[in-house]
Amino acid sequence: MNTAQLERIRTGKGFIAALDQSGGSTPKALQQYGIPENRYSTEEEMYKLVHEMRTRIIKSPAFDSKFILGAILFENTMDRTIDGQFTADYLWEQKGIVTFLKADQGLAEEEGGVQILKPIPDLDDLLKRAVERNIFGTKMRSVIKEATPAGIRKVVEQQFAIGKQIAAAGLVPIIEPEVDIHSKDKVASEKLLKDEILEQLSALDPGISIMLKLAIPTEDNFYRDLMDHPQVLRVVALSGGYSQTEANERLARNNGLIASFSRALAENLSAEQTDEAFNAMLTKSIEDIYKASIT
Repeated sequence: MNTAQLERIRTGKGFIAALDQSGGSTPKALQQYGIPENRYSTEEEMYKLVHEMRTRIIKSPAFDSKFILGAILFENTMDRTIDGQFTADYLWEQKGIVTFLKADQGLAEEEGGVQILKPIPDLDDLLKRAVERNIFGTKMRSVIKEATPAGIRKVVEQQFAIGKQIAAAGLVPIIEPEVDIHSKDKVASEKLLKDEILEQLSALDPGISIMLKLAIPTEDNFYRDLMDHPQVLRVVALSGGYSQTEANERLARNNGLIASFSRALAENLSAEQTDEAFNAMLTKSIEDIYKASIT
């Protein structure tokens, strides 16, 4: 593992950009960017367009390691290049930004108030390729919709079991059990979730470090004890459907919690913008998210 990258993630000031919309969410990401579905007819055309969008973001002068510690990539992005370099190499060597890979295959159907991860049959192969591509870590997202103790336990147990497999391959897993921000019992879910995470952490091999990606808690600083755990490199927050402004306001009230925003980062960016307008909008978004992340 790259020790410079490890130290940057553990102690650096900034946030993580999530550029990992995958097959199911790519059309939405392109739509938000101003490219409707009638502009492409095949999956390859769609991925080419989204890679152009991500390349524009990554190459922008606004996308700077002064503000951004890391970037989460989709598998298709990991395998593509920017200026002749694989995306992860470009990000680290040209920008000083650490890369993570979205490693999951999406969500299973809701059962017991939660959505666990779908099986990941080729995970070992994917992890091997990620190591070859100089990726630092991975992330995988489950969703909690109701405060069901058995459901939340199932989510956390699955995340940690796969997390151990990822750590054994030499990568740092971002464990992401997202509590739906629209959940009627979000506070109760967060309490159950924190207890389950602490239990899994207490049983974790001392040599393993993980990261956590969580919805911004309803109670400010609720995840402080997770941040203080010696095996947790960093706790990052997803925007979860909040607007960028609201996500930033909530994030700023949680000391030590940093952003890992996807949709909220790309808010108000458009394919039709001139580079000047695009870079100005991205600069403002990145600076605002950064300010909220360093409280």
